[in-house]
Parts: sequence; structure tokens; C-alpha cells
Amino acid sequence: MNNLLFTVNVEGIIQKDNHFLLVKRSKKETHAPGKWSLVGGKVENPSAILPVLEDTLRREIKEEVNIEVENEMKYLTSSFFTTDDKKSVIDIVFLCKYKSGQLSLVDRNELSEIKWMSYEEIMENQEIISFTKKCIELVKVKEKV
Repeated sequence: MNNLLFTVNVEGIIQKDNHFLLVKRSKKETHAPGKWSLVGGKVENPSAILPVLEDTLRREIKEEVNIEVENEMKYLTSSFFTTDDKKSVIDIVFLCKYKSGQLSLVDRNELSEIKWMSYEEIMENQEIISFTKKCIELVKVKEKV
């Protein structure tokens, strides 16, 4: 059996008035520098036993863009990828609804921009990570069901 170690990462597709919140990763980031992606981060030293993934995502959203999302988060999808620096990552994506807060960049070493974008803007933007686009498409498909 292979003894791989994985990083567990959570991301949120945050919706507000038919728009989605995307963040542009800093050029200093080791994985996907300068690309637009979802808000999220690694599960590190969880402070609660349950629900670890959701609590981590709420904390990351607050730390990165200074907003809060509604308590209810819906699991959307998961994936496996290898970062540019060869780390194995299991990524879990949740659908979130904006609750409150003034959107702001908290740490410019991690992110360089934040923006609410429409579905069309996302699909046309070449700087958006393809996995992010696929996740947004999943949301649109589920809305039609």
C-alpha cells in the first residue's frame, strides 16, 4: 500500500445576488500564482471536533476576505490534485450563501484581488482556474434541477 500523505483543503463557492465571489491568488503563492480561484484553505489544527471542514471554511473566509456566510453549507464536490510544488491535496468544495460583512483583502501576501463575478464573466475569464469554472458550472446545473 502506498503511504501518501494528503493535505485537506476546503473551498467555498459564495453566492450573492446571482454573483460568485472569486479571489485572485498572489503572485507569491506557490500553487497557481496570479490565478482566480475560490476562497478557502487548508485544514490545520482544527479547533472543533465537529464540523471540522465547515468550521475551517468559515474561518478561512473570514481571514481572507472579512465576510461571513450563512451557517448552512451544501457539499458540492471533491477532487484530488497535486500542487505545483508536488504536494497531494484532497479538495472539498461547499456552496455557501453570503451573510454579512464588508468585503476586503485581509492579507495581500495571499490574495491580490477579490471580486463578485457573474457566471458569464467567470466563463469568459482565462485567468480563472479550470476546476473553479467546473464547480461554478455544477452550481448552475443544480439550480436548474
